[in-house]
Amino acid sequence: MTRRQQLAQAAAEAAARAQRSFETRCGLCERAVQQTSRHHLVPREEGGRHGETVDLCQPCHSSVHRFLTNRALAQQYHTVEALRAADELQGYLSWIRKNKVEKIRNRRASS
Repeated sequence: MTRRQQLAQAAAEAAARAQRSFETRCGLCERAVQQTSRHHLVPREEGGRHGETVDLCQPCHSSVHRFLTNRALAQQYHTVEALRAADELQGYLSWIRKNKVEKIRNRRASS
């Protein structure tokens, strides 16, 4: 391998490392995203102010709160694994994993 090829390979490897270091993954859909926000696994309203958190992309964070109540999050879905298995989120998770959506607007249905 020539010196020029070695330098090109080293530059490519450095660029790949830099890309991985800037890449953030959503804790729910596991996609590479630009930004995440902290989701309290037990909602603050339900006593989870100082509890565990997970970083979620905005579409996942918004959808979790659209499809699940805070009480359900606290009682049934207080782990990432439980959230991933939630029947209410399966259609959404199947859709989001196929799309490069960074932002979504959805609201909880009015009762």
